[in-house]
Amino acid sequence: MLKNDLLLRAARGEYTERTPVWLMRQAGRILPEYRALRAKLSGFKELVETPELAAEVTIQPVDALDVDAAIIFSDILVVPEAMGLTYEMLEARGPLFPETIKTAHDVARMRIADPEEHLGYVLEAIRVTKRALNGRVPLIGFAGAPWTILAYMVEGHGSKTFSKARRMLYTNPELAHELLRKITATTIAYLQAQVAAGANIIQVFDSWAGILPPNHYREFSSRYIAEICNALPDVPVTVFAKGAYFAIPEFATFNCRTIGLDWNEDPRAVRAAIGDEKTLQGNLDPCALYGTREQVQQATIEMLRRFGPQRHIANLGHGVYPDTDADNVRVFIDTVKEFSPMAREGNL
Repeated sequence: MLKNDLLLRAARGEYTERTPVWLMRQAGRILPEYRALRAKLSGFKELVETPELAAEVTIQPVDALDVDAAIIFSDILVVPEAMGLTYEMLEARGPLFPETIKTAHDVARMRIADPEEHLGYVLEAIRVTKRALNGRVPLIGFAGAPWTILAYMVEGHGSKTFSKARRMLYTNPELAHELLRKITATTIAYLQAQVAAGANIIQVFDSWAGILPPNHYREFSSRYIAEICNALPDVPVTVFAKGAYFAIPEFATFNCRTIGLDWNEDPRAVRAAIGDEKTLQGNLDPCALYGTREQVQQATIEMLRRFGPQRHIANLGHGVYPDTDADNVRVFIDTVKEFSPMAREGNL
């Protein structure tokens, strides 16, 4: 039994005495505990691939920030690596794939990964974390949406345009779908294994959703996200598609419990468009945390007002930036805890 199940109750649309709060990328460089541990290691991948260390980092923000959920410390790019495409994580530059997907032969050699065989270190990290948390808060599992994974596998690195990946959608759509089907099959098996290992809720990150036009998003992304949601009936699923404001009405028809909003979206407009059947998550601008304590508090209160007192999970509109002052993160969290009960009573 969970001692704090606010997040799960909010995701299911049940009454909560206050709004639950956590942050994307909460386990990371904003915490001195994390920086101290990273300094002892060869790099990011050693941390991700060592279950005991990944579990330690996962729990750090629960201890230091008192958030209402832990999210397993991993990376969306473990999926393409499990499929046979190795990545490197370069300090200050981000991910790099020395080889990329270009041809039908490249796609053919990608395997549908077996979770225990190829991603067992993540599953073990979940099991270790669950034991260490001992029911304090829920544990969030996650994976990247198939389109976002394809974008990295074809492009080879982060990009402002992902023009190589997007070119494939125009010039060889069948090859793109073949790769997307393999990614989707791997992701479904992986997320199901995360749930079996102890994840209480799943989030699907479509980080590069917003660079696609709506017709391509429907064809090459949302249909595969829907398939993933349908394959996870036993836990709440959150869909977070950064920049894809046009897809939110479609997400409202999916078998997901929560829709994540980035900071450019108006939760009042979203609620008016989709009704009250889904929980919304978000969506404070991460840069708001660079302000003074008073500015952070006021921005957080305004966010709570826009979402209203029901069916809301407080978060940022994207991941917390690594140079953010941890004290301001605490102000955000404490403000949600202090003022969301007032919103429920109509006094905010």
